Amino acid sequence: MSLEKTLLLGFIAGVTILLGLPIARLKRPVPNLRIMLNAVAVGILIFLVWDVLSAAWEPIDTALSDFHNGDGGLPRATGYGLLFVGSLAVGLLSMIAYEHWMARKTRLAEASVIDALEGPPSPGSLPSTASSGTLTLAPPRQGLATWSPARQLALLIAVGIGLHNFAEGLAIGQAAAKSEIALATLLVIGFALHNATEGFGIVAPLAGEVTDDGRRLVPSWGFLLAMGAIGGAPTFVGTAVGHAFTSEALSVVFLSLAAGSILYVVIQLTAVAAKHRRMDLFAYGLLIGIVAGFLTDAIVVAAGV
Repeated sequence: MSLEKTLLLGFIAGVTILLGLPIARLKRPVPNLRIMLNAVAVGILIFLVWDVLSAAWEPIDTALSDFHNGDGGLPRATGYGLLFVGSLAVGLLSMIAYEHWMARKTRLAEASVIDALEGPPSPGSLPSTASSGTLTLAPPRQGLATWSPARQLALLIAVGIGLHNFAEGLAIGQAAAKSEIALATLLVIGFALHNATEGFGIVAPLAGEVTDDGRRLVPSWGFLLAMGAIGGAPTFVGTAVGHAFTSEALSVVFLSLAAGSILYVVIQLTAVAAKHRRMDLFAYGLLIGIVAGFLTDAIVVAAGV
């Protein structure tokens, strides 16, 4: 299959992530909707963790089976195993490092403002009112530090899903490069179904987000499209890479990275649910999310992938 047609398949598989994003712009969410959406997102992400870990472990399992049958395979299993554990650790621990970095950046910005308001001027320095007669505060927070916790969590979910979708794109590209047209088409259908539910998972923390005084925070279309691009565009990029060359090791790395980052997000979303103390709604949503993930996977398997 030509590169142009292969890239079209990758685009179709990735663009369906946009279908679940508009729900974040509901201006009058039903009470408890955010709890339910949060739980559904956790269910979907738990399925994705199982899905990506299974796929990442498969080459290791195959190599160990070869070793058991006397066909070698132990060095390959060891190499893939190291990639698996290392990438899983990087995916999980990098998210923790990111959270600590963001928290430290926010605290420093807030401390600078307090010092500017309360601290005495340093010897020899001009007073803050010297030029304009007004108090000059420290520079405000910038970039991601200005985002709400819900938006930062949505970004983390999009990054984790993007890593997962890059690995899916690799599978599409590799199938197309081998002229396995039927397989590539079925992969696109299956991954497109998965991405439709994954978009829903990205915006779950945003649905029902309110300010301290109870005003609804509605994310802009630009923000939602950016999150969709982070989560869905790697499918397209992975398709291009997979069409260029085949690398089982690369698949193991990106699948394991995705699993680690998604695991971190699951922990965060579960902590958010615990604060609401509505484990009944959480259990219902969790079940719905897991069933939705396995249902889409079942459709793909039934189609012969």
